[in-house]
Amino acid sequence: METRELLKKVRQIEIKTRGLVNQIFSGEYHSVFKGRGMEFSEVREYQFGDDIRSIDWNVSARFAHPFVKIFEEERELTVMLIVDLSRSGSFGSGDKLKNDIAAEICAVLAFSAIKNNDKVGLILFTDRIEKFVPPKKGRGHILRIIRELISFEPTGTGTNIRQALEYFNHVNKKRSIAFLISDFIDDGYDKILRIISRKHDVIAVEITDPREEELPDVGMVKLRDAEANRERWVDTSDQSVRREYERFWRQRRAKRKEMFVRSRVDAIPIRIDRPYIRPIVDFFRLRERRL
Repeated sequence: METRELLKKVRQIEIKTRGLVNQIFSGEYHSVFKGRGMEFSEVREYQFGDDIRSIDWNVSARFAHPFVKIFEEERELTVMLIVDLSRSGSFGSGDKLKNDIAAEICAVLAFSAIKNNDKVGLILFTDRIEKFVPPKKGRGHILRIIRELISFEPTGTGTNIRQALEYFNHVNKKRSIAFLISDFIDDGYDKILRIISRKHDVIAVEITDPREEELPDVGMVKLRDAEANRERWVDTSDQSVRREYERFWRQRRAKRKEMFVRSRVDAIPIRIDRPYIRPIVDFFRLRERRL
């Protein structure tokens, strides 16, 4: 991509996603994530209207009178975007590829973060760690992140989520908000996911294309695994083949959902044939109700 074309695309993404942030996500982001970055300050006597969830039961029992914990909001949070750039992200049966949607979602999240004075960092990975951009603030930094997302040429082709999470855990000692953005065509990362989610607030952004999970009846077709660079002829006119194919992906999806629940990781399902705004808004509102 030439420099002029790259800058034009970055600007287009900035205009689109900053508008969404200003209209929709700013307040939701603040209430959901700022409420998580709290430090204990002191206790005081309970007053009418205080949230009963903040009662310090030990102190209350000691003085035979209700006391509540007072927390102070941390000055800033760190948001890490952990983005899968494996070859399967270069697929898209509609107007955009999975990687295109991932870049726009990252921009929405990044602009929401800096609007609330938080730092944003980036980890790009395939079957290896491709690039690390340390967390910083500012519009210029976010534009750099967007440029990396749309122009970076990875050397790897496969997917290694376990390695990406281990690297994130190594470079982020302080509690962070981690958005893991991938199509999750990988296995073997459930253990590290459970470990990391105990310390960090991990949100899985699942980007999928429905054409990957269902076969149309179009006769003999050659399917190519972009990550393994393998090809195979498949008879899509065979109903049993289509049924088995769908069953395989349905089981993978169910297994992944169960893993997220066990790890206490929230997930945002994104289908690239549908607007991504609604799932993100639903995620924020669900988080608000749980606070």
